[in-house]
Amino acid sequence: MSEHFIKNIEIDNFKCFNSFKAEGFKRVNLIGGKNNVGKTAFMEACKIGINAEDIKGLTGALVDIKISRENINILTGLVDKTLNINDKMIQEFLQPFSGLKLIINNQKKYFFIKEKLGIKSYSFNINNELLDIKIKDFLFEGNVKENLRFIDNFGLSSSNIIKDFSAIQKKDEESFLNNIINQFDSNIKSFKIIDDKPQCKMNDNYYEITEFGDGLRHIISIVIELFKCEDGHLFIDEIDNGIHYTQLDEIWKIIFQISDKLDVQIFATTHSKECIDSYARVAKKLKDENTTFIALGRDKESQLKAIVMKSERFYRELRDGNGVRGW
Repeated sequence: MSEHFIKNIEIDNFKCFNSFKAEGFKRVNLIGGKNNVGKTAFMEACKIGINAEDIKGLTGALVDIKISRENINILTGLVDKTLNINDKMIQEFLQPFSGLKLIINNQKKYFFIKEKLGIKSYSFNINNELLDIKIKDFLFEGNVKENLRFIDNFGLSSSNIIKDFSAIQKKDEESFLNNIINQFDSNIKSFKIIDDKPQCKMNDNYYEITEFGDGLRHIISIVIELFKCEDGHLFIDEIDNGIHYTQLDEIWKIIFQISDKLDVQIFATTHSKECIDSYARVAKKLKDENTTFIALGRDKESQLKAIVMKSERFYRELRDGNGVRGW
């Protein structure tokens, strides 16, 4: 298994996670569990841990996750203006993450906000390198790795589709994407960026993808980001959103084959039994054993736990009719 893949993780004091441990992840990992159990938060913690190779990476990932959540609020109408990022807002974004402890592949990533004699400071421990910075002296220069991507259940924004489509173009795979889109809807012939807008051709005319359903945007987002994340990591929230169950096998086939070819580690969430069955069916057909199913749930003390099933156990549980969607 590739060195950059996440193999194990410990999460403490991050959203709903406290004293959480899991291990045994493979190249393609599907996550199931009840609503609000923490599936998305689990992927966010993984993203932070991967990106946190230094202070810029740690704070960059924390702020990026907060901004992504705020952008969802904008889209859903919960806030009525776009974000105007400034130093005060950065401090507000970082405040809720104080006390965060992550260990990924046995590498520590800790973040605390301390106060002594009325002076606040950010305290970092990254791979046992300790550093304290007074908040008034802190200069935010966050970054997120180019081959580390997170697709929420809305799919990519149009601006991100435009920006990341170059990953397809650099490999001359435009026809590959067009074939996938055509399988999704035989009336759609091709995808292009025209006048700085993502558009699809139907009935000899091009229309912005906003004119189509969520499923088309989601499929385009997944394929583009698979190529963008070569030798990296891709997280997909509610992978089957807007996609008819009859099309899931083809989506999983693409994910298995491209992630293997480009060495991309995948984590995806779902609520759907059809999606879980499709995942198992395609993995078995392709004889791809570099897969796991992660069932998230709470024990009797309401602590979050994970059961990480390798392919053999996963197939057996499904065959025997046992529930695998969390508890």
